[in-house]
Amino acid sequence: MTYRVVTWSTGNVGRHAIAGIDARPDLELAGVWTSTPAKAGRDAGDLAGLGRDLGVTATGDADALLALRPDCVVYTSMADVRLMEAIDDLCRILRAGVNVVSSSPVFLQFPDGVVPPEMSEPVREAAARGGASIFVNGIDPGFANDVLPLAVTGISERIDQVRCMEILNYATYDQGTVLFDIMGFGRPMDETPMLLQPGVLTMAWGSVVRQLAAGLGVELDGIDERHTRLPAPDTFGVSAGTIEKGTAAALRFELRGMRGGEAVIVLEHVTRLRDDLAPDWPQPAGDGCYRVEVRGEPNYTVDLRLLGTDGDHNTAGLKATAMRLVNAVPAVVQAPPGLLTALDLPLVPGRGLL
Repeated sequence: MTYRVVTWSTGNVGRHAIAGIDARPDLELAGVWTSTPAKAGRDAGDLAGLGRDLGVTATGDADALLALRPDCVVYTSMADVRLMEAIDDLCRILRAGVNVVSSSPVFLQFPDGVVPPEMSEPVREAAARGGASIFVNGIDPGFANDVLPLAVTGISERIDQVRCMEILNYATYDQGTVLFDIMGFGRPMDETPMLLQPGVLTMAWGSVVRQLAAGLGVELDGIDERHTRLPAPDTFGVSAGTIEKGTAAALRFELRGMRGGEAVIVLEHVTRLRDDLAPDWPQPAGDGCYRVEVRGEPNYTVDLRLLGTDGDHNTAGLKATAMRLVNAVPAVVQAPPGLLTALDLPLVPGRGLL
């Protein structure tokens, strides 16, 4: 069976989603939405950098795309700085009876216990009204800290702690809004960025901790946040701009799921803009990795190393997020209506890609 798919946005993740849909024999690209007037009318293959036309042009007309009655929308629009607008988008698509796989808002990966019900209920209500399903995922939050760690725990005799880590250099991540405005890189050390405002880390990644707890049948007492930042020792450039000496250049944070005074489920990020920064912090396998550590009996460490064919680990991360969504389309279309999590879906392989 072939599923007709619309991509919603053509940015860092969306362009890889277009390529991914084209790569799967059971998916057909039916339309492309863009918020950028200069991209309207351009062929999807051009926007995805494929070097060939796909015969589908981008449009800013959302009504026209929903009128195509696609089986699924791959929604990759930025939500971090337009949260309510993104939720409105998702509700609109779901009410139209169209299934959604989305990279945002990330708390919808597993919202229960993470955000107030009024933030997730409109999405659930829209899905019920339209008889459609929605699955929010990616690489992180997503595969690297839901399916992967839960699979590793399946070979445990005893579990004392599950720790999921992202250890990456973001220097080649060309997204200034995320790096500077949200994460606070290149900003004064005494300035608190959006990401480190009280509760924001939990809204963004608390879903990871809560979902792992649900998968393991653990009742948590709560989640606490920790973070530390380090300044740039000198001025240097990254893909998104310039990092001035003395401004934030490395960030490490943890979300710790607590039970009985012990951190039993931990989400940790170690983010640098230069490899020589914070040498005493955890180091990646290869150029960058997602690491799962399961402590207990026995102890396990699994490193998922990332590297794109262009030699950039950040390209691999963007592709991983896109393909986690694209490859899940058949399972999501076939699932019962509602807000789905990784605990609801079957194994999602790269079917037809070999």
